[in-house]
Amino acid sequence: MKKIIFIYNAKSGKLNGLLDIAHKLVSPKTYQCKLCAITHDTFSENILWKEFRENTSLSLEFLHNDEFEKQYQYAEAKYPVIFLKEAQKLTEWISKSEIEKIETTEELIHLIESKAKTMNFLNPY
Repeated sequence: MKKIIFIYNAKSGKLNGLLDIAHKLVSPKTYQCKLCAITHDTFSENILWKEFRENTSLSLEFLHNDEFEKQYQYAEAKYPVIFLKEAQKLTEWISKSEIEKIETTEELIHLIESKAKTMNFLNPY
């Protein structure tokens, strides 16, 4: 089964979450995770992204970079990044440089859906 794995350029945990919120409030232009900025508002997941995530038939997984490295023992990625996992193999699907060019949630959703359609792997359920 294919799965899309989103890796944020942020550490897990409540303290790190609070530090991220503070950074977004004080200096949003220097925040280091464009994927976070696209999918989340200052305090929570943005509505459009949440609706996409809850309604898509794609298999999705979301990890902070420390969780990803621990779970997959994969330390060579440049974050944020989106991988495709198929048969226990990870392939970079949307690179950091591609993510950095995305300006809106709509653009990200469109890119994901178009790549999934091109690769013909929308789940049947």
